[in-house]
Amino acid sequence: MNWFLFWIIIYLSVILVLTIRHVKISNLDNYLVNERKTRTLPLVFTVLATFVGGGTSIGLMAMGYESGFAAVGIGIAYVIGFFILSKFAEKIRNFGLTNNIYSFPHFLNHKYTKTESPVFSRIFSSSVSGVNIFIFFFLLAAQFVGMASLLKFSFDIGYQTAAIISCLVVIAYTALAGLSGVIITDMLQFIIILIMIILIFIPGIYNDTNALTLLSELPDEMLNGTYYGLIFLVGLPLFLAPSVMVRMDIWQRVLAAKSGKIAKKVSIISGLGMLPFYILFPLVGMTIRLTLKDGIEPKDVAYLFLNRHSSEFILGFAVIGLLSALMSSGDSFLNLISISAIKDFIGWRKKNKSISKKRTYLNIRLATFVFGFIALFMSLAFPKIVDLMVVGLATIVIFVPITFLALIKKDVYQYRFAAIASILSGFAVNLIFFIFGIVSPENFEAKSSFIPAFIVALIVLLCGIFIKRRKLFGVNK
Repeated sequence: MNWFLFWIIIYLSVILVLTIRHVKISNLDNYLVNERKTRTLPLVFTVLATFVGGGTSIGLMAMGYESGFAAVGIGIAYVIGFFILSKFAEKIRNFGLTNNIYSFPHFLNHKYTKTESPVFSRIFSSSVSGVNIFIFFFLLAAQFVGMASLLKFSFDIGYQTAAIISCLVVIAYTALAGLSGVIITDMLQFIIILIMIILIFIPGIYNDTNALTLLSELPDEMLNGTYYGLIFLVGLPLFLAPSVMVRMDIWQRVLAAKSGKIAKKVSIISGLGMLPFYILFPLVGMTIRLTLKDGIEPKDVAYLFLNRHSSEFILGFAVIGLLSALMSSGDSFLNLISISAIKDFIGWRKKNKSISKKRTYLNIRLATFVFGFIALFMSLAFPKIVDLMVVGLATIVIFVPITFLALIKKDVYQYRFAAIASILSGFAVNLIFFIFGIVSPENFEAKSSFIPAFIVALIVLLCGIFIKRRKLFGVNK
């Protein structure tokens, strides 16, 4: 019996039932933020499913195979980041309810634009959402690469065919279910990941490494986390940690919380809950490095490990479980960029209600199809899951300076030009250094491009604030 087919039929049947259950065309709040009524446990599960499931889990396994414990540094940075978020989570959620905010770009547009300046509003809105969409294309493409790598082994099909199938499944579910459906499937998929960890990953790592003692055979730079260089390792807690504050998927969950206290509690629990996964998944990659040595495509590490430690029945369950986790992250990212394209990209006109909720909902669905296929093209043209994941996760730090300013200061509209200069300069620097690292890896590690980008974005914002205050002081004087 083909157990892959058996499990995938069961999984798709469950997804179909959940999809039908959560199709509510007339309810835009349900589609975007689950009507702002989500309780603690579902929110924790959906946050963890996004941060440790899907492309992240396979990406961390691939990163562990490639670099060892350098991947754990990302987990430590995120723990710090979630504790930073907990200081603002209640404020974010309550501000969103009061001002009818649906997303992170919407918040920035609300703080840095006014209806009296429509031209600037559209430029700022387009810049914020355009950069965010660009970033999340990398993360979405990483999900498709991970799904395709599993499907090609499971059903003995080509990578391109597997990627197309992955894309179609994610697009179909995201277009129909929205955030309410995403949260439900995230809960299911996170439970599946936990079962796999207990039954397969922990015993497999323990056996293959002789209770971790064989890890000492790996190169020193894989064990001390310096494989990508000391700058990358030090930069993670300093610069990547605050990026939790500016991730669109996290804002969507915080805004969906039933109360501000729940949003804060979820931030703390999620931060502590994800660290074990960021230690375990890199260990899977390091285990494969010990047992199967070099010459393996990093994106194939997950399947090769599962194949070593599973019967055909369990392997089928595990592969479909990982596929479900990949879809969990994929539908979240696709849902986010579609919302930004339709709602944020046009500036969230504060007084314009001429477009009906039903029309908006249909436009978001259409954007889901378009962006899904663009991400599919990226996964076919650049099927390197580690690079896609790291670039997507790190580039977003360029939004940290203007976001902190907007959260701690009431009137930031006066710094609107400094804010847009900060975003665009940081994005340009990140892109330049990333390309430089790809072209000349011996001179610069491309994965560290977020560090100079963050520094430039911060300096430009501070300079803009200084210049503005100096002008105001000069006028007053």
